[in-house]
Amino acid sequence: MPDIYLVEFKGHRREFFFNTYYHSLKLNDYVIVQAERGEDAGRLRKKVENEIDFSESGKPHSILRPASDEDLGRIAANRDDESNAWDNAEKLIRKHGLEMKLVDIEYQFDKNKLTFYFTADHRVDFRALVRDLAAEHKTRIELRQIGVRDEAKRLGGFGVCGLQLCCANHLRQFEPISTQDARLQGLSLNPSKISGNCGRLLCCLKYEINFYADVRAKYPEPGDIYTTPKGEGIVDRINVFEDYMAVKLETGEEIIVPGGELNKDRIKTTSSSDKKTDIIDDDNEFNNEQ
Repeated sequence: MPDIYLVEFKGHRREFFFNTYYHSLKLNDYVIVQAERGEDAGRLRKKVENEIDFSESGKPHSILRPASDEDLGRIAANRDDESNAWDNAEKLIRKHGLEMKLVDIEYQFDKNKLTFYFTADHRVDFRALVRDLAAEHKTRIELRQIGVRDEAKRLGGFGVCGLQLCCANHLRQFEPISTQDARLQGLSLNPSKISGNCGRLLCCLKYEINFYADVRAKYPEPGDIYTTPKGEGIVDRINVFEDYMAVKLETGEEIIVPGGELNKDRIKTTSSSDKKTDIIDDDNEFNNEQ
């Protein structure tokens, strides 16, 4: 069976491809791959060592060849043509009075398709716009409405951690994230501190949430009453990593209760935390082409 490689296209779009023809390939070099209708070009990012079940996503296409010098010149020319198409597209958007924000433009390598990515607060009737774009560029036109998280992924950048955005680096799909995920990890609910470049909750809030959930399940909520050998006190805070909770007595003394010594019979629930969950759903994509 031929090797499987992960190929990255413009806008951090990634797909798997078979090295069907057993080419000698080098990571980070451009390759020409089989597209739905024609050929496309992307960078070879990773050789996949593990087996992948493609039963749901469909069998990957093939890598046709490593990119030649001529192919690289054509890729560069396509990028120039994308820049030239930008101003014209924005003029046509204004002409038709459409409330949409153009995010990116991408030519397929063989120019058999030109894709315009945009965001909008609602569905946009862009049929007249597609006709004008097709007449201008003489190729198949696709207008794809994406969400703000997909916009951040296509544009790339760096997060508050100083690293490349997770969505542009390694995430293949977005998961629903809620404020409850931040609350469970004891993080500030200030939107400016837990939101990413896209304005939505940080994707990394999901990375350790199972660990926090498992540890926190055995503890009472902060504000509950716990009876210690020195009397009743209020659960002040919980240290997930060192596995203990701090109970503050009326005298001001703080008692440390390790997780291994916790007795649930000594807990009195006096407060109910607001567990309203504000789910952020994955943004829908509306794909239309002509």
